[in-house]
Amino acid sequence: MLPPLRFEEPLYLWLLLVPAALSLLWVWQLGRRRRDTRLARQRRTVPVREQFAFGGGLWFWLCLVLAIGALVLALARPQMLAFVTQHAGADFIILQDGSTSMRVSDTTPDRWQRSVSWIRMFAELLSWQDQRMALALFAHRAAPQVRLTKDPNALFFFLDHLGEEPPFRLEADTSWDTNIEEGIYWGVRMFERDEELYGVRLSAKAFIVISDGQAWSGEVDEALKLARTHDIRVYVIGVGSTAGGFIPQLPTSIYSEPEDPIHSVLDRRSLGAIAEAGGGEYYELGVDSDQDIALRIISDVQRRAQATQRQETFTELYWFLLATAAGLVCLGTLFVKERTQLWWQVATGGGLIVLLLT
Repeated sequence: MLPPLRFEEPLYLWLLLVPAALSLLWVWQLGRRRRDTRLARQRRTVPVREQFAFGGGLWFWLCLVLAIGALVLALARPQMLAFVTQHAGADFIILQDGSTSMRVSDTTPDRWQRSVSWIRMFAELLSWQDQRMALALFAHRAAPQVRLTKDPNALFFFLDHLGEEPPFRLEADTSWDTNIEEGIYWGVRMFERDEELYGVRLSAKAFIVISDGQAWSGEVDEALKLARTHDIRVYVIGVGSTAGGFIPQLPTSIYSEPEDPIHSVLDRRSLGAIAEAGGGEYYELGVDSDQDIALRIISDVQRRAQATQRQETFTELYWFLLATAAGLVCLGTLFVKERTQLWWQVATGGGLIVLLLT
């Protein structure tokens, strides 16, 4: 069964009537030649039996007619459906908590820098062949940083500029909130936007939420349901300790009373519940080795990826038909016997070459 064929410019197909009419004329001429050959053999008496070529110079004209037909088909821009089979990959979106509690230094040097160092190590373990990665930060609101990309340099550029502290200002009230729901919603939106731009990719999708879970808000259950409808598994990595530490205080003026320090601890129970509801696993920095956590997540997501994905694409036949037309003209030249006709062939070919070069 032949693969489907389509034409980008079907309007030119009516020109096929010209080579079709010339083909009928060629058949008529071939019939006349064969009839004349028969009559010559019957009416002429020669000592040696004469040999007559079956088509003679008509073969040149047949090649020319076929070349015209190939050129008409090339003008119609035919395209053949082809199937490209590729290995399905994995897409990871890092949802990094950037709230004020991530500045607590109960881990070395603090929760934020500890998280960023893990993200860098995770990116270094990826093959970046069939795997893509994106980065989004969240506090009260989410702030996407890097879209889904196969370019590790783009990610490392942002990590270099985010390595010291979160971009959310300590003085802003919104930086004191950990809205994981908003982060997950933005992660889903990043996947949807990627499909709008580049089409559906049959890859395994995963969120990696890195947070201390401190003072989180939002309807996380609704966000997790949305992630499940998009077949996105949610992995959660806790950063911090149950002993906790104090959040850095805002600088105060000499005329105001300093606020009471806020003690922040790792909300292990909430983060574990989010991982369970999201179909993923909960890990904790400092309990397991960083590399072990990264490899477990990568292998688990890659295992869920489909072995192959079949993508439909149309292959252009334009240049193939042009080459066929040129080959037919060259083949027909071999049947030319008259010197004048041969020189006309050479002159026409040379003129076409000059026209194409200019």
